[in-house]
Amino acid sequence: MNQLHTVTEASKILGVNRNAVYALIRYGHLQGLKLGSMKVSTFELDDFMKRNAGKDFSDLSNVKDLEKEEAK
Repeated sequence: MNQLHTVTEASKILGVNRNAVYALIRYGHLQGLKLGSMKVSTFELDDFMKRNAGKDFSDLSNVKDLEKEEAK
C-alpha cells in the first residue's frame, strides 16, 4: 500500500539522517511532496532503492556506480 512518510520516517527506512533525505530531495535523487511538511511516498522510496542499487551516493552531485572489489 502506498503511504506518505515524513522525512523522519523516510530517514529511518533508508537508514540515514533527516538531513540526508532533504539533500537527496534537493539534488533530485528522491522526489518529495510538500503537504504541510515534506513527505515521501512508499512508492518513491521503493523505486529509489531499486533504481539506485549499486550506486555510491558519497557525493550527491556526482553519483557513481560502486566499484566491485576484487577477490583476494
